Amino acid sequence: MKTGFAMSAALAAALIVIAAARGHEQHGPHGYSAGEPGDPKQPSRTIEVLLSEMEFTPARIDVKRGEQIRFVLRNTGKEDHEFLLATKKENLKHAAVMKKHPHMEHDEPNGTRLAPGKTTELLWRFSKRGTFEYSCLIPDHREFGMTGHVSVK
Repeated sequence: MKTGFAMSAALAAALIVIAAARGHEQHGPHGYSAGEPGDPKQPSRTIEVLLSEMEFTPARIDVKRGEQIRFVLRNTGKEDHEFLLATKKENLKHAAVMKKHPHMEHDEPNGTRLAPGKTTELLWRFSKRGTFEYSCLIPDHREFGMTGHVSVK
């Protein structure tokens, strides 16, 4: 009996982990909401984004549809921060999952988590018009104002 219970518990734990991982996906059968991962062989414009305590600098970015951006992300704060590019609705949904799993790490083409003092790059092609959001979804960071917007014309 113990073996059956242990296997059931392990299966339940695995399903919880899978559900949490799926909760932070920002893409579906038609790709990502804000465009698609960039192609390093194509030209791009570089935009540096600073992640500090409860703000992004710049907090607003304008791009043209089809433009490829190389985001250089620098955590100048004293805490871990995230940059997750999606729609506001998707980020709010993900934020709810993050409250349950605050140490969830991201290694997606549209997002990353950075420790203090670290820098990374994210290459993104904005193939869809609209206004998209980048947020830090570590619990309470978004609520304290750690959001930014990309307007694609």
